Amino acid sequence: MSDQSSEIERDVMEYDIVIVGAGPAGLSAAIRAKQMAAEAGSEIDVCVVEKGSEVGAHILSGAVFEPRALNELIPDWQDKGAPLNTPVSRDDVYFFTSESKAVKTPGPFVPRPMHNHGNYIISLGKLTRWLGEQAEELGVEIYPGFAAADAIIEDGVIKGILTGDMGVDRQGEAKEGMHTPGIELRAKYTLFGEGCRGHIGKRLIREYGLDEEADPQHYAIGLKELWEIEPAKFEAGLVVHGAGWPLDNANPGGSFLYHFDDNLVAVGLIVDLSYENPWLSPFHEFQRFKHHPKIAQYLDGGKRLSYGARAICKGGLNSLPKMVMPGGALIGCNAGTLNFAKIKGNHTAMKSGMLAAEAAFDAVAADRAHDALDGYTQRFEASWLHEELHASRNFGPAIHKYGALRGGAINYIEQNWFRGKAPWHLHDRTPDHATLKPADQAEKIEYPKHDNKLSFDKLSSVHISSTNHEEDQPVHLQLKDPSIPIEQNLPTYAEPAQRYCPAGVYEVVDGDDGQPQFQINAQNCVHCKTCDIKDPAQNIVWVAPEGGGGPNYSNM
Repeated sequence: MSDQSSEIERDVMEYDIVIVGAGPAGLSAAIRAKQMAAEAGSEIDVCVVEKGSEVGAHILSGAVFEPRALNELIPDWQDKGAPLNTPVSRDDVYFFTSESKAVKTPGPFVPRPMHNHGNYIISLGKLTRWLGEQAEELGVEIYPGFAAADAIIEDGVIKGILTGDMGVDRQGEAKEGMHTPGIELRAKYTLFGEGCRGHIGKRLIREYGLDEEADPQHYAIGLKELWEIEPAKFEAGLVVHGAGWPLDNANPGGSFLYHFDDNLVAVGLIVDLSYENPWLSPFHEFQRFKHHPKIAQYLDGGKRLSYGARAICKGGLNSLPKMVMPGGALIGCNAGTLNFAKIKGNHTAMKSGMLAAEAAFDAVAADRAHDALDGYTQRFEASWLHEELHASRNFGPAIHKYGALRGGAINYIEQNWFRGKAPWHLHDRTPDHATLKPADQAEKIEYPKHDNKLSFDKLSSVHISSTNHEEDQPVHLQLKDPSIPIEQNLPTYAEPAQRYCPAGVYEVVDGDDGQPQFQINAQNCVHCKTCDIKDPAQNIVWVAPEGGGGPNYSNM
């Protein structure tokens, strides 16, 4: 990343705090900063930019929600109408042993972090929209449809962000009568809450060496569908979690099925991106998973309403980078604060945003600007968030090293016997993109054809995600070396991008000369970031497309 300079004349707007991303972390940060200003009887200018067409458009989560951070941020959230309407009534945890059989785990043998008493099944999109309303009532300026294209860095110090140009054609030239240059949003402090694998956050981590003392970040891809099921099959508050089939020890993951409002069920599969088999397709594993009798019993006769996919940061405390740099800070999943042992990251993202906002407000109140927010680091290390992540630090490495059964047993012992204070500390230092076997050394997977009742194809799934991009714009999926997909990935790994992408973005097609060509259908992209993570050559770079593009999740 280099210092920003351009001959284009741009508007400049000045704020005390600029926040990238109107997700749980970003909006909680904005609300907390404004609350502190009100408590101090002072003013603070806070701006939030969001690349989605509206607040919540790009939000995708299971989600079973732990209200701990919300209780702290807005104690009277019930009176203010927060959309937490379905308390968890029952937890079922299964180990799926085959395509037709499963063993239910007795409650006493379920690791403590997976118990959900006191939690709620929610639409995170709805909660995020509500948080946006609370922020605006406090005077936060929120700009949806504006993608943060880059950080403004001057002499090594972050001074704000630059939003992306609008009305630019595929060759990067301004469209006549349509071009609007991006805006410089300058701030004393900039908080980056882009979500998992944020494209600016990724660059900042590299630019400032923030992860030099951390394990590699680890990821999963979460695929989710929203269904309306028959009323007789609906049980409000039922939570079903699973491990095992259709995945295995070399290709791990887990599943969920949540009953929440109005006969609506969220069903999903989480596939660990450390998987080894290049023939594996997370999308197709999810489609066949829904045919398991324990899942199909609820979905049969129902209607699929929406589909989406998103990468998940799951490295936990071991993979957490330093979160501050001069003038800026990483918050939420952009840093990697998700607690994978709980399969929850929304309350942790909210808390990290709140902690960063407190540090930023104190700095602004002390007439500081553009220094490192060490107060954020200190608050984090003294918080319940750090305590929670430390207690779950071994969860992911145990599964990676020992598989779902033995790793699960280790996690049960650590959480239920040692209460997260076991004397061991496990690590996984192999990055996810380096785990694939060559295609000729892996078992080829033949997936069953979709039946359009429980299982579906990629394109019809993308359609119900309401994904759209302006077609004539620069391709936001960039190849460092265009020759690698065909010359390197195809012969070695059978070009796995065709399969790990859950939206049909990448294809190998026959060219006019009869030779294979790598085709990128950027219009289909649901912004999951899996390609940026799993490509074995680390050749694909995801950057923000024109603001307002991508999925438009209504209820996810």
